[in-house]
Amino acid sequence: MTTATALGYGPQDRLLIVNADDFGLCHSTNLGIERLLVDGIVSSATLMMPCGWAREAAQWSARHPHLDVGVHFTFTSEWDAMKWGPVYRGGSTLSLVTAEGYFQRDVKRFERQADSSEVRCELTAQVEMALALGVNVTHADNHMGSLYGLQLGRHFLKEVFEVCAQYGLPFRLPRYLLLESGQVAPPELAKQAGEMAELADSMGVVVLDYLLGLPFRAASGETYDEMKGQMIAILGNLHPGVSEIILHPSLVTDELNAFHGAPARRGMEMELFRDPDIRRKIQSEGIIPVRWRDLRDLQRRS
Repeated sequence: MTTATALGYGPQDRLLIVNADDFGLCHSTNLGIERLLVDGIVSSATLMMPCGWAREAAQWSARHPHLDVGVHFTFTSEWDAMKWGPVYRGGSTLSLVTAEGYFQRDVKRFERQADSSEVRCELTAQVEMALALGVNVTHADNHMGSLYGLQLGRHFLKEVFEVCAQYGLPFRLPRYLLLESGQVAPPELAKQAGEMAELADSMGVVVLDYLLGLPFRAASGETYDEMKGQMIAILGNLHPGVSEIILHPSLVTDELNAFHGAPARRGMEMELFRDPDIRRKIQSEGIIPVRWRDLRDLQRRS
């Protein structure tokens, strides 16, 4: 069974969620994502609660409870010129931070040092902070994949599922793992993904069928047309089930240019799902748009 069939769709139906990550990262990103949400260009967004502009994004989300906004569980701080750290204040977070008190720059250091009990406290604090600011939290996912054990094999998904079960939130985890090419992953990796999905099932947390996105690192000199071609290919190769496509959109401003390593790419991602060619592709393929709150409703009914 797929998550799509659990939602009541047919076994060959292809359902799609388009999520804008990194809401709250900075003012420019907030303005861009807000515009995409209001215009219905993206299905949802996820908030980085530790970031300096998270409060602005959360307060805006509280004023727009009909739009889907989740929590982007954040445990890394990757840029040199702008940093953030834990929001949990009820005890130690020493295993999560550098000597300066910020989150680790990369996932490998986080996996190596993080204490699972401190991770769970921080997960809870990030959800509680969003709720306290009035966000109608629809789901959760993870910044930079830090909780999946992708670098050293040390994942924190049990803690994630405990928190998601407690708050009735579905989580970004693919039941069926695909490579960046869209092909099914090798058996060993596919088996690991299936086992994690089974753990989510056993704890009552609804997950995706597939997770997709553009390559994490852009090719040198990448153009908008090249990016659009990649996205059209992704849409043309969707598998039956619920797929999520991840975007990282933002307005490109002096603020973004001041700290971000690839600001132009974020500007191009702002335009992708506005593009008439992309919209025609979704329609011609018969792809059905769904929302994270549909998955949340399924989880809470169950």
